[in-house]
Amino acid sequence: MGEQIKKGLKRAIENGEISLTRSLLRWRYKKGRNQIPADHQLEKEAREAADRMRQVISKRGKNVWNELKKGTVKDNKKRGGPAGE
Repeated sequence: MGEQIKKGLKRAIENGEISLTRSLLRWRYKKGRNQIPADHQLEKEAREAADRMRQVISKRGKNVWNELKKGTVKDNKKRGGPAGE
């Protein structure tokens, strides 16, 4: 896959995340009977929230992957199989 295609896909996914986050923020403001901020402020909040969400998912995803690897290594050792597979 070409670099421009990857960049385009990444940008499209990020825009989708921001759009979804903006919609959720708007819903939360309405649900809390708070005044919805101006579009530029809502956009800023949505971008910040989406960035935090990506960081959390990235960090937790790595932790889950590491735990799965540890479990696999322990399981293989118990069964007498290769430890690194």
